[in-house]
Amino acid sequence: MATRSKKGSGTEGELPKRRTSGKTTSAPRKRVRKVQEEAQIVGADVVPSVSVTTEETPATLLSDWDYHLFNEGSHHRLWDKLGSHPIERDGLVGTMFAVWAPNARSVSVVGDWNGWSPQSNPLESRGASGIWERFIPGVHKGMKYKYHIVSQHAGYEVEKADPVGIHHETPPRTASIVWDLDYEWSDAEWMRSRAARNALTAPMSIYEVHIGSWRRGEYGPLSYREIAGQLADYVRKMNFTHVEFMPVMEHPFYGSWGYQVTGFFAPTSRYGTPQDFMYLVDVLHQNGIGVILDWVPSHFPTDEHGLSYFDGTHLYEHADPRKGFHPDWQSLIFNYGRNEVRSFLLSSALYWLDTYHADGLRVDAVASMLYLDYSRKHGEWIPNDFGGRENIDAITFLRRLNEDVYKVHPDVQVIAEESTAWPMVSRPTYVGGLGFGMKWDMGWMHDTLRYFSKNPIHRKFHHNDLTFRMIYAFTENFVLPLSHDEVVYGKGSLIGKMPGDDWQKFANLRLLFADMYSQPGKKLLFMGGEFGQWREWNHDASLDWWLLDYSPHAALQRWVEDLARTYREIPALHEIDTSGEGFEWIDCCDTENSIVSLIRKSRSNPDQSVIVALNFTPIPRHNYMVGVPAGGPWREILNSDAPLYGGSGQGNMGGVEAAPIPLHGRRWSVNLTLPPLGAVFLMNEPQ
Repeated sequence: MATRSKKGSGTEGELPKRRTSGKTTSAPRKRVRKVQEEAQIVGADVVPSVSVTTEETPATLLSDWDYHLFNEGSHHRLWDKLGSHPIERDGLVGTMFAVWAPNARSVSVVGDWNGWSPQSNPLESRGASGIWERFIPGVHKGMKYKYHIVSQHAGYEVEKADPVGIHHETPPRTASIVWDLDYEWSDAEWMRSRAARNALTAPMSIYEVHIGSWRRGEYGPLSYREIAGQLADYVRKMNFTHVEFMPVMEHPFYGSWGYQVTGFFAPTSRYGTPQDFMYLVDVLHQNGIGVILDWVPSHFPTDEHGLSYFDGTHLYEHADPRKGFHPDWQSLIFNYGRNEVRSFLLSSALYWLDTYHADGLRVDAVASMLYLDYSRKHGEWIPNDFGGRENIDAITFLRRLNEDVYKVHPDVQVIAEESTAWPMVSRPTYVGGLGFGMKWDMGWMHDTLRYFSKNPIHRKFHHNDLTFRMIYAFTENFVLPLSHDEVVYGKGSLIGKMPGDDWQKFANLRLLFADMYSQPGKKLLFMGGEFGQWREWNHDASLDWWLLDYSPHAALQRWVEDLARTYREIPALHEIDTSGEGFEWIDCCDTENSIVSLIRKSRSNPDQSVIVALNFTPIPRHNYMVGVPAGGPWREILNSDAPLYGGSGQGNMGGVEAAPIPLHGRRWSVNLTLPPLGAVFLMNEPQ
């Protein structure tokens, strides 16, 4: 994470109009539902299967079981119980409100309907649970509100947005909005098939997007609905498999890019309503595109209307700034040891997967959660109970998060942005891991970009930057990211990092993408890199799409399109990403010529392989011999130097024939032409 100017429920009380990810039906009416279905999971235990029948609208949406789960840190569906719920009760249309504020002397709802008067609609305390709740007639969808809280401590009095609010005013306004989650989904086919699409053996080529600056209209950012069709068409054309959205959760400061979250259950209203965001996800799914959401449980901002000092105490954050204040981002750190905070965060994660049909979460800044001394000097942090720097509460929370997510949604992926060498991040919790499905390979990103920034004449002295990752490549399930963090804060654009004249810059960038797609690991590319945007990313401006009027940029885009298509279509390039059986070096030691060659192999078609040779200098290499695993013809399936991609046209005339000349420990070899600053991919045709 870059430095930013910023980051199973109860059963007795049935909802007359339950907010879900599908269409709801108004009540009261008779309903029967099993406790086990409503409660989801509680650790390893399953709630006994007891049916409950209710014919009347309850006075509360919370049962004793809800209180128990919430207070023990196991509630997964707080959005069904806390927040605002438009319902009908005893013939009256209104809204049920509920908020956690255990240290409040009084809590009331202020809003449009009562002139924002703290005396008009006080809530009722639900005892030791710390929850305040009340049904208020006449309050309907679209009305704005806040909670007026008077603390038991020091006369503290404040108005807060709803922590579990599903819709908020557009910043800089800060009120919550009574809303529902009614929506008719049309992505059933995608949801049935996504387990295979999200599998570790599947191709995963992720396009990272900031909604507000991907493409803008005449009057500013496109709405969720306006961007939906355009983005789906583009991503499908470019052969990406998934979109990863930078945080869409509500955030007061636009320049935080969404990483300073105040609305952990609400998509930002800058681009539309919750249903508008559902429509965006739905359209992407209908086009065969997965959706990963950037999720930020590592910290939250200090804005008065948000979670900070919520009820006159440090409710969500640690009271001691050595544990509760983040020096880099001037933000607050969640108290992961508090049960109710765990329920809040677990519910937030499952909310986006359940209600918005997200196919995965990318968990931001995991390293800052794992280490008590993260970005702190000596004396600025408190050791754990064993004298170490590991944040045991955060570790416990992350393991619980992953266990619970994969129990409820085994067909999604939870991906860690973890920038250290913490072991077994993407290994199961039962063997001591953190339980994530994947982890960003930050080491590969930094080593590779450092290597590519070197003048080719010096690259032979930095060859280890290319090859080092294969020492650890299969210790985790990796995603290879070229993310937004690398094109901001003076780091320059991807093409701006490349050395040489303009032709060499484009050739180097094509080579960088070829290197990424040839390596084991899933792929991620931040928007704009695929066509070589020159300037750094600016969240307040559209990408420079006009560059595609110029042939070098259009040719680079075509290269990424064909590279991603080939990656998706050929199992050897994606099927075995997480174990060494899918990869071999042919020669990783030709430092003098700055060339590497490798083999990618398939499990489903073991007789078919892909060999890749990459030349990191502007000198073409003719008659370059490479050992191969099989005789017969080897067809050139990709050549980054083809004129189609803006190259000089040097290559292998569509393919070569392997000769029975032993080389590199193999019985056959091929004689190749390696283009300048170029990559060639060849595939054998099994006899």
